Amino acid sequence: MAQRPPIVITSRDYDRLEALLESLPAGGFPNKAALEGELERAKIVEPDQVPSNVVTMNSTVRFTIAQSGEEFELTLVYPKDAGQPDRISVLAPVGSALLGLAVGEELDWPRPGGGVSTVRVTGVVYQPERAGDLHR
Repeated sequence: MAQRPPIVITSRDYDRLEALLESLPAGGFPNKAALEGELERAKIVEPDQVPSNVVTMNSTVRFTIAQSGEEFELTLVYPKDAGQPDRISVLAPVGSALLGLAVGEELDWPRPGGGVSTVRVTGVVYQPERAGDLHR
């Protein structure tokens, strides 16, 4: 796996994600350790200090999967808001990979069935912090 790019997470997202991870039953989420690792290595900033090209929670992001060439435009959400075609949960492997990346960055991430996917962010269509929606 290539070196991981630095990631930036807002203090609000960090606190909410920590609480979410703590609420999960032991062994109930196979991607838990990977998401915890991402949170541990993240640079934590206040919501009004996050760069406008970074994927935060509730951001709508354009990305590609290098291995398949597939392109997506999805909103990164908490599990309670997932379940719609245009949303992806932060608990999904690709969702965890997107969190904190900036436009142009990519990250190798384990696939559920084995192997690795390379996720590349091509655009942040909407970011709550950039739009001033700090309550999201």
